[in-house]
Amino acid sequence: MSDFPKLNDLEASLAEVGPTDPAPGTKPAEWVEKTAYQYEEVGERNWDGNARVYEWDGDEGDIGPEHPELENILFGKPDQRNPEGINLEGITEINVTQEGEKRIQPIATFDTAGLHPAMLSNVKLCGYKKPTPIQQYCIPAIKMGHDLIAVAQTGSGKTAAYLIPILNHLMGKAKKLAAPRPSPQEYRDGVAGPVIAEPLVIIICPARELAVQIFNEARKFCYRTMLRPCVAYGGGPRVEQIGQLQRGCDVLIASPGRLVDFMERSDVLSLRRVKYMVIDEADEMLEADWEAQLNTIMSGGEQEEGNVKYMLFSATFPVAVRQLAKTHLSENHIRIRVGRIGSTHQNITQDVIWVDHTLKKQALMDLLAGLTPARTIIFVNSKRTADELDDFLFQANMPSTSMHADRTQREREDSMRAFRAGTAPILVTTGVTARGIDVRNVTHVINYDLPSMDHGGIQEYIHRIGRTGRIGHKGDATSFYTERDEPIAALLTLTLMETKQEVPDFLQQYIPEGGDLKFEPDTDEELENQKNGFGGDAGAWGDDSGAGGDNANGGDGWGEPAAKESDTAAGDDAWGAEPVASAAVAEEIAW
Repeated sequence: MSDFPKLNDLEASLAEVGPTDPAPGTKPAEWVEKTAYQYEEVGERNWDGNARVYEWDGDEGDIGPEHPELENILFGKPDQRNPEGINLEGITEINVTQEGEKRIQPIATFDTAGLHPAMLSNVKLCGYKKPTPIQQYCIPAIKMGHDLIAVAQTGSGKTAAYLIPILNHLMGKAKKLAAPRPSPQEYRDGVAGPVIAEPLVIIICPARELAVQIFNEARKFCYRTMLRPCVAYGGGPRVEQIGQLQRGCDVLIASPGRLVDFMERSDVLSLRRVKYMVIDEADEMLEADWEAQLNTIMSGGEQEEGNVKYMLFSATFPVAVRQLAKTHLSENHIRIRVGRIGSTHQNITQDVIWVDHTLKKQALMDLLAGLTPARTIIFVNSKRTADELDDFLFQANMPSTSMHADRTQREREDSMRAFRAGTAPILVTTGVTARGIDVRNVTHVINYDLPSMDHGGIQEYIHRIGRTGRIGHKGDATSFYTERDEPIAALLTLTLMETKQEVPDFLQQYIPEGGDLKFEPDTDEELENQKNGFGGDAGAWGDDSGAGGDNANGGDGWGEPAAKESDTAAGDDAWGAEPVASAAVAEEIAW
């Protein structure tokens, strides 16, 4: 092993990545040495779904005592508990709009959010200092008991936006609400029989890696709540997942297929106690033809009608998602949008480079040679290219790993574990990791292949580059552009202009006259309205009333922009009664 610094030694400077000027084609010595793939047993972390969670069987009230050893496991050591970057301006300045019968007053800080002291402690242990815009509005909306639709940019803190208020509401009520289950000691002694899992919270997401990631976040926020989180996803061992459920489950994160499978096993899972159901990345799941499973999940089970709060989190709001919301959400649900649907923020520096498609590998090596070693994700468009490129980098002694849909779940988890740990800081992947995956200190995303318009287009591009520059951190995104990428050129140019990025010479021809940023409609209905001559986003939410086209926001179907923090009229904790609005304002926000 060389004496060069490892990745962990460089993390203090990861936010300020700057190029060096090595000889073209040379390997930067600072990268960690490549390691061979290893699939040996790793104890209780052999499967990510078996990760240690907080289980308390004491008798000191409804909140568990502190557990310093487990705190270090869940949250990291004290000097590692700061996921936020130093530049939150690119996120906090994003416009937030809302619509619904109730006006939501945003929270300014976590301290004034009315959180249970133990939950507030968990938030601080996570290193969160200031709520992001989606958190500022979702936390009060969920706490007030509303069904919710939230459309927000990637990297905006959506997972914490629903975990914090949901688990906060259940804080201290585990003994009253949770199903009976064996104590950890009884389970260890082998004298406890299995129980039927009866979760209070169901969180559904499309990707296996995203399910594991949400599970790991839930482990943190469940600390000291006496609520037990579990995860279930396809590709993982069904028997082991059932074993985890039969130890008791209060918060279940699952992919749709595996959840429906367990719902059909009456001795494994029951939904009769469910209080909250969250659909994360709803647009992605419906695009993947999981509508039938979602309808089964949301309408099936033994839960009493009206007792379940539904929440949809999405990056776009297509017709299928609107129909799902109209079918299952209450009529007085709240709708929140952060920024333009499908947009990104300025914390990500985007660089588009013209490359001859036959010279891509050499261009990639030159680019990697000029990077300060840090976690880097390289996106490609096919599984074959992922394998070929990973093999090419590995043969060039680069510390790479790869992941795509044809890999076994063991291989996928091993790759993500190596990438997170920094032992393989270069991840070559297809779009399977483009959505929701949040790895600390990913400072560079490389689009080796730009997404095709037939498979994701500009939305896929936004999701890919959103793996960096998260929650206030700076990030870089480099994209190789070839003559084959002309179909995406116009929208790519608009995206660069919207985020105040430099437009390269070969894309200058796509800059619209007058510099108007006119993107394609966000939804199928908007496109149909545009074809019929209505224009704008009129009725983008699909309301029968036809409201949304004449509001004060230029007819975008979202209603009046939400008040800024300084406009909050509620009490000290920003919850209070609904603020009194003037007749003019009340007219603007009605829908």
